[in-house]
Amino acid sequence: MKLALSVLQIKDEEKLKSIKYLDVDYIHLDIMDGIFVPNKTDDISDIIKTLDKPIDVHLMVSDVISYINKYALLHPEFITFHVEAVKDPIEIINYIKSKNIKAGISIKPNTSIDEIKDYLDLVDLVLVMSVEPGYGGQKYLDSATNKINELKAYNGKFKIEVDGGINDETIKNVTSCDMVVVGSYITNGDYETQIKKIKNNF
Repeated sequence: MKLALSVLQIKDEEKLKSIKYLDVDYIHLDIMDGIFVPNKTDDISDIIKTLDKPIDVHLMVSDVISYINKYALLHPEFITFHVEAVKDPIEIINYIKSKNIKAGISIKPNTSIDEIKDYLDLVDLVLVMSVEPGYGGQKYLDSATNKINELKAYNGKFKIEVDGGINDETIKNVTSCDMVVVGSYITNGDYETQIKKIKNNF
């Protein structure tokens, strides 16, 4: 399982730069527009592109195309959009891939796997939100475990990622995932210590 560090709650520039030296596989960049979700994120692209880590972009936005254009400039490995935010998911998937970036699709806690089944053979990644998107530090929702198991049973070529409420206890519910996003559990403590605690439960 790969570990993606969400930098959503890191406000200190020096701490952000320190990610370069951490034992994480991806920087998970949460992008919020204040429309699709209530919060809005600052643009930290200038720092992120100096950190020499693979980037995993999660768009929680309404105007998906314009944000794809902007964050494609970081050359991320993945750009993931929400199925709830677009009218034509296939158009968005193809547009991301046209940038030579892997395409991910995400679902909110109240959205069923049935809503994305038509796209599972087209995407490179499925992001299961185990909290309501837009806020850090929320409690893991057990319903996400059922969705992960359902996706695993589909036996597709896509990677399964989970995001929200992951700590050294709840990670035991998501061990069948390919990627796990962890934010506040790491960033609210000593980064290296918390990362080791998470990885001990992989």
